[in-house]
Amino acid sequence: MSAILSARPTGHTRARSALRFGLEIESLGSPTVSLTWRLKRNCSLAPSQLLGFYLLCCVLSLGIAAGFWVQGATLVLPFAGIELLALGVALMVYASHACDSESIRLQGGRLTVEHACGSRVDRVEFASQWVRVEPEHGDRSLIELSGQGQRIAVGRFVRPELRRQLADEIRSALRQSHTVAPSLAI
Repeated sequence: MSAILSARPTGHTRARSALRFGLEIESLGSPTVSLTWRLKRNCSLAPSQLLGFYLLCCVLSLGIAAGFWVQGATLVLPFAGIELLALGVALMVYASHACDSESIRLQGGRLTVEHACGSRVDRVEFASQWVRVEPEHGDRSLIELSGQGQRIAVGRFVRPELRRQLADEIRSALRQSHTVAPSLAI
């Protein structure tokens, strides 16, 4: 599954065309084609980089506070500790959502959508011929995928002015999957 979600195909798969938001993957030796859209939060720091930043802040702040403590200003050290604790909590909240993502996969007549937010992952699977793709409220709102009594909103990590293009790309892929599927059965 990692090869399908990867932007670089491995030896077992081959990319066939370039979509604006998605990636079309064809398994070698198999007529099965998979379309995958991987939408991720735009993060400036990875969690490991964030840890390094926090440790650097701790060393600097505690070093300065220790210098003041040696000079007789004993209250600087406890306040530096409180400051670092607050910074640590804020960075933990940021890090818990740094890897938030949405994954949409169309393969074999099934559309699978996964939305990861923190440690929670919502997964919805649709039969592709029954999926409706429409904006939740207006043209620039989130895209609602619905069908068979289920619904999920996607597009959180795409700029609002580009969401319509993403919806059009998903609709087009769904239409093409209906026309390709019968020809493969023959």
